[in-house]
Amino acid sequence: MTFRPAAWLPGPNAQTVFANLWRPPLGLAPRRERWELPDGDFLDVDRHGDGAAPAVVVLHGLEGSSRAPYVKRLVRALLGHGLSAVALNFRGCSGEENRLPRLYHSGETGDLDFAVRRLAAERPGRPLGVAGFSLGGNVCAKWLGERGDGLPPEVRGGAVISVPFDLAASAAAIDGPGFWPAVYRVRFLLMLRRKAVAKARRFPGLLDEAALRAVRSFREFDERATAPVHGFAGAEDYWARSSAGPFVGGVRRPLLALTAADDPMVPSGSLPVAAARANPRVELEVAPGGGHVGFVEGPPWRPAFWAERRAAGFLRERMLG
Repeated sequence: MTFRPAAWLPGPNAQTVFANLWRPPLGLAPRRERWELPDGDFLDVDRHGDGAAPAVVVLHGLEGSSRAPYVKRLVRALLGHGLSAVALNFRGCSGEENRLPRLYHSGETGDLDFAVRRLAAERPGRPLGVAGFSLGGNVCAKWLGERGDGLPPEVRGGAVISVPFDLAASAAAIDGPGFWPAVYRVRFLLMLRRKAVAKARRFPGLLDEAALRAVRSFREFDERATAPVHGFAGAEDYWARSSAGPFVGGVRRPLLALTAADDPMVPSGSLPVAAARANPRVELEVAPGGGHVGFVEGPPWRPAFWAERRAAGFLRERMLG
């Protein structure tokens, strides 16, 4: 499948923004469940399709949810291939604040591991897959690499889209100069600051509320919120230990990674090209255009989303043969 970018969406930012805003009726009927976690917190998940069918665990991006447009598009594509889907909400992203001081972050793979092993125990032998967008894609790729041969045998592969394989490079891109980086930065930081301030108020002494309100960059947020809450020495330590790039060599199940060379949040020079070439289980496909979780093609009255279709097709082949 070759991506042919829509001519009426010139440039990466038009692709990125349109794909995020486009919300066609998809006719999905998710079944919401709450899964209790061993540490006393919870995950809210949306199940789609036949519970007996091979299942794909889908992870959303930064400050998204299981009902994000891109998640819904992938779920619909998976259902069309005879698969089922379990769309996870990271802690604090389902519309209800989670119970513990911690939230989620780019390198936290424990909740994904819990979800996959729960699904494997439900129906032993049923094929499972994982998929993720942006931050969720980083979690998927890192999990596959760090677990290596220790994954449940039910896991047949994964597909990830627009992954920030080098978190430091992506943070620098979003913190960079110019109109569009500012648009993305302000949008994300508004949501992130709101959650961090709520945690500071709920758990006195956890974070400095005044410092959080002064945050104006991803570096500052990760330095003042992400790192201290989750046990990192600082932003640089968090980025280094949580980036999926160094784990690509350890992937032992088929993994498709889709990205665009013009992604405004993932510099092309930060992609793990050499590691992917050295690992026969990893397919890194770099399209010339597409933006960040964009990949829009077709006419404006009937846009199509290539990455979701490509990922669903790949997973179908690995899970159904």
